[in-house]
Amino acid sequence: MVKQIFVNLPVADLKASIAFFAQLGFSFNPDFTDDTATCMIVGENIYAMLLTRERFAGFAPHPPADARAATEVLLALQLDSRDAVDTMVREAVAAGGNTYSAPQDHGFMYQHGFQDPDGHVWEVFQMNPVQGG
Repeated sequence: MVKQIFVNLPVADLKASIAFFAQLGFSFNPDFTDDTATCMIVGENIYAMLLTRERFAGFAPHPPADARAATEVLLALQLDSRDAVDTMVREAVAAGGNTYSAPQDHGFMYQHGFQDPDGHVWEVFQMNPVQGG
């Protein structure tokens, strides 16, 4: 069983990315932070390593994708309520991100999303427990 997950994302301006995600309430592990990378704490045992494009390229077998031109990954974050979803998206837009679609209510799941300043797609959702029967 996997104990932790670290998602690695290339960013153009590390300081700007830290400022953006700090405005959304995320914190960072100073033990894994320098001028080329930071470890953003997403949740218990869930982390996003924000790496300068040059540092990212040192780990990857191919050049980093430009997330503004192509979608390389959808990062989905489950929150506790619809209000929390709407709040995070609103804060992301206020911090310099953007939305790419209207919120969607699927009955069992409410979702919305945003793109960070580098174009990475963050799907934010609230899911109702499945009712057995």
